[in-house]
Amino acid sequence: MIFKYKGVDKAGRKVRSKIEAFSLSEAKVKLKAKGILYEKIAEEQKSLFDGLQLSRRKKIAPKELSELSRELAAYLRSGISIVSALKAIETHHESDKKMRLFLSTLSTLLDEGKNFYTALCEQSVIELPLFYVESIKVSEDGGILDEVLLELARFLKEQEKIRKEIKSAFAYPSFMIVIALFMIAFMLTFVVPQITSIFQDMDQELPASTEFVIAAGAFFSNNFQFLLGGIFLDIVLFIFLKKRFDAFAYFVDGFLLKLPLFGPIILKSELARFAYMASLLTRSGVPFVHTVNLSGNILNNRVIKKIFLDASQQVVEGKLLSKTLYESKNVIELSMIQTIALGEETSQLESVLHNISELYFEENRDKIAMLLTLLEPSLMLFVGGTIGFIVSAMLLPIFSMSIH
Repeated sequence: MIFKYKGVDKAGRKVRSKIEAFSLSEAKVKLKAKGILYEKIAEEQKSLFDGLQLSRRKKIAPKELSELSRELAAYLRSGISIVSALKAIETHHESDKKMRLFLSTLSTLLDEGKNFYTALCEQSVIELPLFYVESIKVSEDGGILDEVLLELARFLKEQEKIRKEIKSAFAYPSFMIVIALFMIAFMLTFVVPQITSIFQDMDQELPASTEFVIAAGAFFSNNFQFLLGGIFLDIVLFIFLKKRFDAFAYFVDGFLLKLPLFGPIILKSELARFAYMASLLTRSGVPFVHTVNLSGNILNNRVIKKIFLDASQQVVEGKLLSKTLYESKNVIELSMIQTIALGEETSQLESVLHNISELYFEENRDKIAMLLTLLEPSLMLFVGGTIGFIVSAMLLPIFSMSIH
């Protein structure tokens, strides 16, 4: 539960904040341990809607988690205790109530004698990725917490960077597609019907292209609202089915992998994420069985995710990862399977996985750049060609009239 309080801290300053506890009495004990004299304390009241939304932990953006991990690693490397580091970082987030509550809760749990991993598990403010928490557990036991935090910060930052690159790369083509569809719909719905009246008194037969454009214009003009409503409902239905039905989402992800140009990019992006995460967890000392499972769980494509999760079950039984993946060589690239097999033979799997991730990330950047180079002129050609066809189809009968 979250409790709001108002009081005075050890320095005599007035404070107004929140604290997490299982009961009011526990909240009071925690405030006393922090040296805060409370004037007022009560459980935070939530509406029914808020309760439904806040019954689960809030998610944290990868960028925020990366910055937090980097800050914490820097303090730990300077010889500062983790409790002092968390309190210092808390002062940097005065305006972020969620982060302040998260850091304050961790500090309180650590003051109670719990280790960092247990504190992360018991706090209920922020939902952390499973691979992140497991990495903290192993690194804390091995005394390399600062190193692993820095690696996690790099991984999260790299993933955010890749996501932004892809988003910005496809922003212009997406804009062009929307504009193209809008222009074509506008011409068929409003422009073509205005010109059609010119041909009503004509006795001559209209060209097939003109009749096609007129029919398309009439259809769009008469069904414009139904078409927009249908598109909106299709999008809503698609999102609903994808979220609620795993079989449908699995089918969609499988279809995406089969798309020309886009399919290989999605595949290599997922394989690169798996390889990078697996190399990081292996370096952190996480048992390889858990490494495969945790790395598979961060993937977005359900087809590839299922392959690696099934592989982790077979790795538990003592099988090599390369042999389990070979059964899915029609999806997973054979070159990756062979490289993993080589890493298993030479006991250099961590470095091999890291090299695979860098190779695939680089290949994807080149493929996306090439795709955009081809996509932009193709879109311009499509827009120009479609509008040119509509204009020529409408002008053709007028030219034939003037000739006769």
